[in-house]
Amino acid sequence: MKQIKMKIISRRNVLHLLGGATGSVLFSKYALSKPNLALNKIKEISKNAKVDEVDLFLDVPEIAENGNQVKVSFDIESPMTEEDFVKTVYILADGNPAPNVAKFSFTTDMGACSATTRMRLSKTQNIYLLAEYNNGNFAMTKSKVKVTIGGCGG
Repeated sequence: MKQIKMKIISRRNVLHLLGGATGSVLFSKYALSKPNLALNKIKEISKNAKVDEVDLFLDVPEIAENGNQVKVSFDIESPMTEEDFVKTVYILADGNPAPNVAKFSFTTDMGACSATTRMRLSKTQNIYLLAEYNNGNFAMTKSKVKVTIGGCGG
């Protein structure tokens, strides 16, 4: 039978361990996502105005095998005239520590309201597309993406 010797831990090492454990408990709320962070951000952007949930074209994969690079694209039908155009489009993710993923600004000179980008997702979550029109109206849609391997250290 093999004998195992116990290692003596110094007082300094104990203080480091206690400090690290205390810090991780105290500051864990900053590192972890909150469930309604994206919806709160939508309310903040829209200044509590009515946001219509309509069928905007949001293209995200149903299952993302790797959360490091998830392709997201959108296309919003709008005449893009001076009287009626999409001014700003926001992409938000409710499972990430910071819900803001992207913000796109459009003008009438662009002729179309569409864009493609990539984002990092930490876990399975809802992706929100919020469109702000020049007349102050807002439209929103959401889509769920299942992430099998998290991109934010997961």
